Amino acid sequence: MGVASDLGYSHRPAGAVRAAMQRIASTRWGAWAFSKTLMPIDGVLRRLSRGRTSAPEVLAGLPVLFVTTTGRRSGRPRTAPLIAVPCGDSLALLGTNFGQASTPAWVFNLEADARATVTYKDAELAVRARPATDAERDEVWSASKAIYPGYVKYRERISGRDVGIFVLEPAGPS
Repeated sequence: MGVASDLGYSHRPAGAVRAAMQRIASTRWGAWAFSKTLMPIDGVLRRLSRGRTSAPEVLAGLPVLFVTTTGRRSGRPRTAPLIAVPCGDSLALLGTNFGQASTPAWVFNLEADARATVTYKDAELAVRARPATDAERDEVWSASKAIYPGYVKYRERISGRDVGIFVLEPAGPS
């Protein structure tokens, strides 16, 4: 078994309304707006649903994985809602940061400490994140289009920087 099946991580194609929301979210303006508003909305929605859903899932039909890393400077837990891309029976994370020029903090956190906890709906799993191989990177970029077509636009906008891609593996004994 792998991370995807252990969590029961799944994705269904978006209907017309959710696909339209995904198109909006992939624009430069939409991505910027969502990057500023999703965290507070997610906080409320997660509390109301007892952690079973997220704003991107409700609005755009995107399966969200809550990834808790250790802050590289603070040492405190930091949770980020991320769309994971299936990679074999594992999941991969793409550090696109909504198509913005800067690398998201969670990427630096995983580079400093590969241990993380991932939560999807009612399932939680301790994982280790490793950088994707070149072959895996190609596979993840290709598979990402089926999960969220906005990744194509994000990749075009951030072509000047390396995007951190991590493959999640179940954490072994500590």
